[in-house]
Amino acid sequence: MADGRRSPLRQATRADSRLRSAPSPTTLSLRLDQCLWYARFAKSRSRATRLCAAGEVTVNGLAVKKAHYAIRVGDIVVVPHGAVARTVLVKALGERRGPSAEAQSLYVDAAMPVRVSRLSPAWTPLLEDHATKAPTIRNSP
Repeated sequence: MADGRRSPLRQATRADSRLRSAPSPTTLSLRLDQCLWYARFAKSRSRATRLCAAGEVTVNGLAVKKAHYAIRVGDIVVVPHGAVARTVLVKALGERRGPSAEAQSLYVDAAMPVRVSRLSPAWTPLLEDHATKAPTIRNSP
């Protein structure tokens, strides 16, 4: 319009689109990566997505590789958290990444954390063993 105002139709559609994108309090499921991020098991949503893609997260005993997997209340999720794997029961679905007290109200520990050994093997060769390599002109006797 010439007077600088927007048409009422355009304003109505913008408000309508904002309402559709807002999370509903009665949501039955939530994406796995969002759930991990809201519950503060991952520092960022992209890191939560990488955890899922690596197959390190299990839901109800199933290794999940898709970040868009739907999490519901009552699901049991096993998440690697540092050097331990935490088994949690989803108590509620979050609507935002809030403070830590709010994040802890979303789950309850179903079992004691289990130490995961991600250490390198006990012996790591620093130099290659020449005896196992095929002889060449340089290393032949």
